[in-house]
Amino acid sequence: MSQEVKSFEQTIFDAPPVKITAGALKELKLLLGEKDVPETHGLRIGVKGGGCSGLSYILGFDQKQEADDIFEIEGMRVYMNKAHGMYLLGMEIDYVNGLNNRGFIFNNPNASSTCGCGSSFSA
Repeated sequence: MSQEVKSFEQTIFDAPPVKITAGALKELKLLLGEKDVPETHGLRIGVKGGGCSGLSYILGFDQKQEADDIFEIEGMRVYMNKAHGMYLLGMEIDYVNGLNNRGFIFNNPNASSTCGCGSSFSA
């Protein structure tokens, strides 16, 4: 179980439920620098209903919402809805830039099946 560190009006957990590889962090920081993202925003990781396998991943920059946990991964503030943890615990986010594929890859041990595009899964 991770410990909590109280900071002002936020709860920041010291053990993030997801891992972001060095390659993915580099690409996310490049995107953050290219976009006009407000200081109050962080990286949102989550799931939503839909996609060909039932659930789709959420990855983007967003404001903190009331039901969010806050994590810090290599200096990047990460927001994740508390309810999404059961689907994402132990997931690794990577980035590939090859001839056949370019984009973020979600390696999720909780997924019982995934679609061919890799952006949707069922648990």
